[in-house]
Amino acid sequence: MRVLQINSICGIRSTGRICTDITKALTGNGHESIIAYGREPVPAEFREDSVRIGSNFEVYRHAASSLLSDSAGFGSRSATYKFIDWIDGYNPDIIHLHSIHGYYINIEILFDYLARTNRPVVWTLHDCWAFTGHCPYFTAARCERWKTGCFDCPQKTKYPMSYLADRSRSNWIRKRELFSAVENMTIVTPSRWLSDLARESFLGKYPVKVICNGIDTGIFRPETSDFRERHSLGNKKIILGVASVWEERKGLKDFIKLSKRLDDSCKIVIAGLSKWQIAKMPKEILCIGRTDNTGELAGLYNAADAFLNLTYEDNYPTTNLEAQACGTPVITYRSGGSFETIQAENACYVDAGDIDGVYKAIKSVKTMNRIPGETRCLPNLDKSQMIEKYLEIYSGMKEKGPVRSNKKDKTGV
Repeated sequence: MRVLQINSICGIRSTGRICTDITKALTGNGHESIIAYGREPVPAEFREDSVRIGSNFEVYRHAASSLLSDSAGFGSRSATYKFIDWIDGYNPDIIHLHSIHGYYINIEILFDYLARTNRPVVWTLHDCWAFTGHCPYFTAARCERWKTGCFDCPQKTKYPMSYLADRSRSNWIRKRELFSAVENMTIVTPSRWLSDLARESFLGKYPVKVICNGIDTGIFRPETSDFRERHSLGNKKIILGVASVWEERKGLKDFIKLSKRLDDSCKIVIAGLSKWQIAKMPKEILCIGRTDNTGELAGLYNAADAFLNLTYEDNYPTTNLEAQACGTPVITYRSGGSFETIQAENACYVDAGDIDGVYKAIKSVKTMNRIPGETRCLPNLDKSQMIEKYLEIYSGMKEKGPVRSNKKDKTGV
């Protein structure tokens, strides 16, 4: 079996690591797999298993066009046509889509090709962008326009940012037409929350399956860490926050509010901040820059007395899984699919924005003792189950094969 995965990144952060985990499993079982990605450097160990779509220049041009015309997903025409030629040469049995936004691929060209060739398609939704006219998330904005057709987007100036035009209505219509034209497609979501939304959308015509994200419990596990000693934190209670990108929806402002309430016995540590964010953070918070080193991340989780995820909008964050696998108590908001990740006895959730609830949960962390080898009690965290379910979908779709269609492409062929 030959599988082509398409994602914005490869080998880094949650979606990039999910792609490489699937590729490792496929190649380890005698199959073939390539990851086509759009941006950011790929770790050396995955370069032979990946191919880039376009270039940095084309990403910048696509982003610039979107800033003016609200056209995220409709740039990168030349890069996408070249990539389609490459797909024909590779001739995959299955095409597995992940995040297809990020200014690197043209969804119109891609989905016209998928509809024309009738290759089996698996599409894992890592957010809501596939069925909105603009945004990846809409719950914090309390917007439900996506159900009937977007318009007057309240999040036009948020990613994917548009300074001038609001084409949310036409974008929604174009997406509905494009994404509904593929005959043989299965939608996968990591959370029940997102699966319910997908079924309400125009993607509800397809089978929607829930496959929870998994992690490498060989890396994320209870072990000793020297982080506390290196940063001279003594006996302070370490409250950790981690994100690949600290957007507004990740709750950074709530961490700052919390830092003003905690006394000197606690220390908030936030990892994944950009340089300009670090420069603006209060001195009470210990700031760590961005890292894709999983060993460093595991060391942070193991040093922490509690992991705090104050996200207002999220799908099924792997940071919660990683912390629990290390035996670290997790406190998160009851938002999106974040609270669905809670599996350990020493983890809990509170209502989104409830700083008092977070404060009380932190104060009770002392009763949430680590359990050595706790990952053995949380088998659902390991990536093996996730991979097994994907392989089952691949096998079933490959046996079914391409769906024959009488549709003609735009050239009439």
